Parts: sequence; C-alpha cells; structure tokens
Amino acid sequence: MSDIKRPVLNPKTTSYEFLGPPGAFLITFGVPALAYLLYFTCNQSSGGCPPPVNTLYPSLVGAVSDPAFWWKLWDPKAFALYYSWYAFCLLAWAVLPGDWVQGTQLRNGKYQNYKINAFSTALLAIGLSTGYILRCGVGSFTFFYDHWIGFTSAALSMSFLQAILWYALSFQEGKLLAVGGNSGNFIYDFYIGRELNPTVGSLDIKSFNELRPGMILWLLIDISMACAQAARLEGRITDSMILVISFQALYITDALYNEPAVLTTMDIIYDGFGFMLSVGDLLWVPFVYSLQARYLVFRPLELGYARSAAIVAVNFLGYYIFRASNNEKNAFRNGQNPKNLVYITTEQGSKLLTSGWWGVSRHPNYMGDLLMALAWSLPTGFETPITYFYVVYFAVLLIHRQRRDEEKCEKKYGKDWLRYQKLVPYRIIPYIY
Repeated sequence: MSDIKRPVLNPKTTSYEFLGPPGAFLITFGVPALAYLLYFTCNQSSGGCPPPVNTLYPSLVGAVSDPAFWWKLWDPKAFALYYSWYAFCLLAWAVLPGDWVQGTQLRNGKYQNYKINAFSTALLAIGLSTGYILRCGVGSFTFFYDHWIGFTSAALSMSFLQAILWYALSFQEGKLLAVGGNSGNFIYDFYIGRELNPTVGSLDIKSFNELRPGMILWLLIDISMACAQAARLEGRITDSMILVISFQALYITDALYNEPAVLTTMDIIYDGFGFMLSVGDLLWVPFVYSLQARYLVFRPLELGYARSAAIVAVNFLGYYIFRASNNEKNAFRNGQNPKNLVYITTEQGSKLLTSGWWGVSRHPNYMGDLLMALAWSLPTGFETPITYFYVVYFAVLLIHRQRRDEEKCEKKYGKDWLRYQKLVPYRIIPYIY
C-alpha cells in the first residue's frame, strides 16, 4: 500500500472574505434592508429622492414601529405571481430544447453539464407578455410597479428558502464543497455557499438562478415600468424611458444569448451556492437594477435629441468594449487566435493574454461594464443621486471581484503572475486604476 497522501477533496476553509462571519452577518441582513430602503427613500409618495433627513428618519422609525407596516410587506397576490414565475422558469428549462454544454473540470475530476436555453425562455416570456399587453392594454401590465414591495418580499423569501435548503443538503455524503465555503462557521458558510454545484437531477441550481428567474424578470419589470409610465402619459413613453429600457434590454439579451460564457465566471467555477448568490440573483438583480426605470415612472423626463445621442454614444462605447474584450477572451480560451494576440505561458501551461483588449488592462470588460452602468443612469437626469447608486455599487462590486480574481491568480501562477502584472500594469481603467 502506498504511503503517499492524497489531497483532501473538501479542504477546510482557512481564510475569510467580507471580514469573515461578522461581515457575512451584516451583509445577509444589510442587502435586503438596502433593497427596501432604495424604494422607501425614492418613490412617488416619499416627498423627494431622498426626502429631507429631518422627515425621512422620523417617517422610517414610525413606519417600522407600526405592525401594519410589516404586514404590508407580504402581498399574497405578489407572492403567488412571483412563485408562479419561478415555476414557469423551471418548466421552460425542462421542456424547451437546448444544447448541453460541459463546464470546466471539477476538483473531483468530473464535469458539470448545463442545459443552454435561457434565451429561448426569455423569448417565450416576452412573447406571452406582449400578447397579454396587446389584448388587455398597457394598464394591465403595471402590477410590478403597483405591488413592488410585495414582489421584493416574495423574492427575498425565495432567496432565504433556497439558501437554507442547499446549506442543509450540503451535509449529505459525497457532496463537493466550495473551497471558500467550508469554514465550519454557520453564518459564514450560509452566506458564501457551502456546496459548489447543488443539482436536482440534471438541473444545475446555480447556473439556473444566475440567468433565468432574476435576469429575465428584470427585463419584464422594465417593460412593466414602461407600461406604468404609458398609462400615466396617455399611451406614450419618454425618450429617457426608451433609452433605459433599450440599454438594459441589450445587456440582458446579450447575457442570455451568450449563456455559455457564464460558465467561465467566478460565480460558477469557484463560489458555492449560498445566500450571497441566491439573494443577488433573485432579489438584487431584478429589483435594484431596474431602479432607473421605476424612477422614470413618477419622474418622467424628456431629454431631446442632443442629450439622447450623447448618452447612446456612452452606452455603445461601453458595450463595444465589453463585447469585444469578452469575444477575444472566449475565442482564445477555445483555442482560437485570429488576431495573433501575444501571450505568456505559465509553468502550469496556462496562457495569459498580454495584447489586444487584455493588454490594455487585466479586466477590460469591467471598464465596458462601468460605462454602460453610467449610461443607464444618465437618462434620469441629475435631480437625485439615488438613480446613480447602481454606478457606485457596481464599481465597488467589480473592484472587489477583480481583487478576488487576482488573489486566486497570484496563488495559482506565482512568479508568472508577477511577470504578467508588469506586462499589463492596469487593473481595469488604463492610467487610472
């Protein structure tokens, strides 16, 4: 018998992110609280976006101390519609045709397979919604605006239910755990995600939630916001609303159409499925990312041709950088190099691009993301900082993700990563960061 020790399949997590269990605890409750706060500080009856501090604080304190306030968070109609929507996504995944794509190799030597049909699911949902609007009128599709808090609570309940379920099931024998979610601390592991790839039959829960229930719902919410504005403006919508919906629809359909690209992200490869991803996918994406469209319902704004053209230019510059850089990366990973891009080869055999978009910065796609985020907020004007929350949040998110990614790369590639950093010195934005 050999005395050679095999590596442990599920090693204990020895380092924390997000300031460890205290940080995970604060984020677990802080993220939902912030989603609600963005609504209560910026809605049609709030008295401003945000209202003056001398009125905001007393009104919030008075509201949360009233039992009736908490009951209003639970809207039976919104709950029924939200859970029906989730069931629709599951059914569409099962019955709609789609290619099966193999993901990256797991630590146990196996591969996870993923069914690719998010784009066709979106087309079906949009087609059914369009038919409903044409038959019943724009006023019939305003329920997301009318029952916003109820839908937010329904998505939050689904987020907690899934996080609890998959955390509990992760203790079954034979589960492959996430390297970062096996600390033994309940609060931290619940938040980060303990099991790497929870599945039901052939359904991969993590990739399913990544694109379908939240991302497609975001688009439907935007359509609902346009309907709510049209119902108030005698059937028309403003150019600012058109821009916001068009920009976000482009981003969403691009992500859905290029679904296989998500299989190379950190979320899929490294992170377990816990509350961090469940609340991000199911609550945060559809109900926070649609903030600008919701604002324009009760603060309609006409931009005119000149301002609209300038904002369009910002968005398409960002989209071009985002898509062109991702196409370069994906082609190179698939063994193609039509542009004869320069790269270095690490001791592990991996290749790191040092020219093209990936020679401009280590994360040029993030630079495109940030420009698009700015373009989504510019149509709301400058009367409130709240609609620019997404830009600030997204910048923090991308910088954190960039640092997580580069920390893993430094551990993996060692001195080769230091050599790469000298060749590509800028992290996201050249000459700035």
